[in-house]
Amino acid sequence: MRPHVPLIIYTFLSLFTRLYRIGANNSVVWDEAHFGKFGAYYLNRTFFFDVHPPLGKMLVGLAGALSGFNGSFDYPSGTVYPDHVPYRAMRVMLALPGIAMVPLAWGTAVELRFSWWGRHVVTTMVLCDLAWLVISRFVLLDSMLLFFTFTTVYCLACFNNQQRRPFDDDWWIWLTLTGISIGCVASVKWVGLFVTALVGLYTVEDLWNKFGDLKMPFRTYVRHWVARILCLIVVPFCVYALCFKIHFLILNQSGPGDSQMSSLFQAHLEGNDFAKNPLEPAVGSKLTFKNMGYGGGLLHSHVQTYPVGSQQQQVTCYHYKDENNEWIITPTWEDEPYDENGPLRYLKDGDVMRIVHASTGRNLHSHNVVAPVTKLNNEVSAYGNATVGDSNDYWAIEVVDDFLRGKKGKFDRIHSLSTRLRLKHQNSGCYLRAANAVLPQWGFKQVEVSCDKNNNPMDEHTYWNIESHWNSRLPAGDQKLYRSPFFRDFWHLNVAMMTSNNALVPDQDKEDSIASSPFEWPFLWNGMRMNGWQNEGIKYYLVGNAIVWWSSSFSLIVWIGTTFWHFARFQRKINDFAPGEWNQYLYVSKIAFGGWFLHYIPFLIMGRVTYLHHYLPTLWFSVLMVGLLFDHFVFKSRRLTQKTKWIVFSLIMGLVVGTFWFFRSCAWGIEGPASDLKGRKWRPTWNIY
Repeated sequence: MRPHVPLIIYTFLSLFTRLYRIGANNSVVWDEAHFGKFGAYYLNRTFFFDVHPPLGKMLVGLAGALSGFNGSFDYPSGTVYPDHVPYRAMRVMLALPGIAMVPLAWGTAVELRFSWWGRHVVTTMVLCDLAWLVISRFVLLDSMLLFFTFTTVYCLACFNNQQRRPFDDDWWIWLTLTGISIGCVASVKWVGLFVTALVGLYTVEDLWNKFGDLKMPFRTYVRHWVARILCLIVVPFCVYALCFKIHFLILNQSGPGDSQMSSLFQAHLEGNDFAKNPLEPAVGSKLTFKNMGYGGGLLHSHVQTYPVGSQQQQVTCYHYKDENNEWIITPTWEDEPYDENGPLRYLKDGDVMRIVHASTGRNLHSHNVVAPVTKLNNEVSAYGNATVGDSNDYWAIEVVDDFLRGKKGKFDRIHSLSTRLRLKHQNSGCYLRAANAVLPQWGFKQVEVSCDKNNNPMDEHTYWNIESHWNSRLPAGDQKLYRSPFFRDFWHLNVAMMTSNNALVPDQDKEDSIASSPFEWPFLWNGMRMNGWQNEGIKYYLVGNAIVWWSSSFSLIVWIGTTFWHFARFQRKINDFAPGEWNQYLYVSKIAFGGWFLHYIPFLIMGRVTYLHHYLPTLWFSVLMVGLLFDHFVFKSRRLTQKTKWIVFSLIMGLVVGTFWFFRSCAWGIEGPASDLKGRKWRPTWNIY
């Protein structure tokens, strides 16, 4: 029992720090406006779209369900919670992963064989970091992301300690738990793929070392490969895919995220009438066209005109349902006008038609004018009216295939929802295309539609399907005729998430006061206001414990110099390590520096907008580096006395705890004017007041 006393004490301290005054602010704080609303969608079973995988949001919904929340609040930012929303209970439940970070830190330090002092330093840094603390106290995903990042490192360390007993029960348990943890962390946010890469690199090195073990039988080596593939690839993928399967099963009601999914998927959502629409479109049908490139939207036009090029009416792709997405299939100028009482003419491969915008009466049109963004393509516009037009209004239908009926030679008529087709401009031979080029503000940041002169039959951004379809002369469709395979929907949603993630670039037309550069994170150049900063009310300031952040970042620099120093001494045949110490130093170094590098460097090269909280998973690995170096230079030193070690230990613990206590109101809530917090502006760039 005695070895577990520190773990128990730290767990109680974590409970206190994370839960103290957790409901003090009774309004929607920061990203609670997003993730609380997503939790409500799960309770209402309403389909929505977000750039993150579903596990964390499903857990938000679960916390709401267990708290008695009925999903009837949509979390407007800064709004006071109504009485029927159990926000305190939800915050408490979602703080549990943040609470668990502290005992996990202790357990990881034990498994990495840190000294008694080193374990306390690492665990106290996790306990007393203000950024980790405040991010765990609200209805957010970050505490879950951090929790599963911590569990992945912990499980990996436990598995490493079982390496001398391969294929024992404990060996299999920790390898499998590592895979489950990888699946969970990647299912909360894709940032979890960085710690997945760390496990992958560890595994590659491990298998490479085993490849050099000439005493190991070949069959045993193959078993090691099979075990890793099963537990570290198959198991994580199954966990990740299962989260999406549950996501689709819960969200069976039509909602705001419908248009991000395929038309076939939408046809099965309750409240969606796609499957009841007529099956076979004909001349005179009013319909919508959905682009089948991943993340594709609906063909759209509005009365605003291009300020460049032809200055005709804009044609775009739009991701939300709107009457401006509706078009009417109309005969060419030379054909007989459409007769409502005449024989039906169903659409087939090779038909040439005019496509008329229902709201404005203008014709879908293209000509030899450069597109506004994609300069190699022709502009697509809406031009003319019911009596004014020319042959540049003509579009030929080219069928690609049908999801349900197969290749185009197996059927005659086009079906809504399932038939994939391309629209070829009759005069120029270019194809209607909507990739991910975004128009400037004059185009309302909607997706550019252009006419691609390169005929690439494999380019799915030139593929379209008919989504909504209205024609009173045709019979209603039957939902039984449509089916949407899970893995197609799974892949479609993941690519749509990736596309939307890549679109989260800094907006030059707007100033984002809380965004920050990755270069500013390691030494804590900026903090972040999490809610309104009026004198009245309770405010929260996202800023780390300066001692933790500065010492952990400085430790990375020291480690580089130290490691080069030891390599140089090895080259001179000087060994400063007892047997096994050097290998342990390298192993922990790879976990700490490798984890930090894999989590931090990608943010330097990605183009998306970044915020301070993106550094929080990275911080864990630099804290481990602090523990490693304190052990290396002080606590495991054979040259220093116990008294010296106690002095160093007391100094670092005092600085960490003292800084936490001095800044505690930033995480527990600032009451009154922030300017009353004298002496807290340790950097001039901190906008705490």
